[in-house]
Formats: sequence, structure tokens, C-alpha cells
Amino acid sequence: MKKINYLLFVLCLVVFLPATQIQAQGLANDKLGEIYQENIKWSSFPAFPPGAQIAVLVGDPKKAEPYMARVHVPAGTILMPHTHPENRVYTVISGVFYIGIGSEFDSTKLKAYPPGSIFVLPGNTPHFHWAKSGDYTTQVTAYGPLGLNYINPADDPRNKKK
Repeated sequence: MKKINYLLFVLCLVVFLPATQIQAQGLANDKLGEIYQENIKWSSFPAFPPGAQIAVLVGDPKKAEPYMARVHVPAGTILMPHTHPENRVYTVISGVFYIGIGSEFDSTKLKAYPPGSIFVLPGNTPHFHWAKSGDYTTQVTAYGPLGLNYINPADDPRNKKK
């Protein structure tokens, strides 16, 4: 009898456990799915300064499709002037998001957005960020592919690794 109970237990684990696992990243745009805060997987991104991270939540930002990602930037980090080819909607999740518009970094052009704020950035708009008052996390919603092109190639972390 113990052997039958054990086999039923193992069978239930094999059948039902995979159905309860939560997919951790890159949910499909066309299927029901969920990600809990504690299951978000952060990773470095070559175009970001050291310490800044990205987490892809929905879609594939390398493809021509809708995507949603979160970006976490540590205190004091500056993302020098750059553009993105895609239109973006930023939602501030935590911290204060400082963004300025222009092709040159100018701290007097920074505008502060507290948590819950929304900021729409049209594609190819030169801008810069500064984690001036501490870490911040934003959620980016856009239609890919994702692109990040620095105005001055010397500011691009991808060029500094060579």
C-alpha cells in the first residue's frame, strides 16, 4: 500500500508541479501569463553603464513586436545623451527618474519624475538620465526592436570594452 501511495504522490508531482511554476521572464504578448516581483530576473545590458540592469517582462525587445522591460539604475549613475529608434512610455516604479532632453548633458535641463509618473518619449529624441537622488527603476513599454544609440560614441560603454 505504501508503494502505491508513493507512486501516486510522484505521479501528482510530475503532472501538476510544472503547471504551477511561474514563468520568470519574457512573457508572450498573446498568451495569458504573470510574473511576480520576486521572480523578476535582472541582467546587465552592454549599452548601460556598470551597475545598471534590465529585466525583460513581456515580449522580445530584439523583435518588431510590443515589449515591456524594467530598467534599474543605481545612485549617481549617468546615462549620457542617447536616442532610441522606438517610441517609449516610461512608468516610474521606484525612486526619482531624472531625464533631460537634448544632445548634450545639461543638469539644468533635468526634470524629476516621482514614482507613479508616466513619461512619453518619441523615437529618436536625444535625452539623458541621471540617478541624481538615488536608485530608480522605470518600466519601459514600447514596440521593438529596442535600440540605444549614444550621441557621442565615446560615451557608449560598448566602445569602452574594446
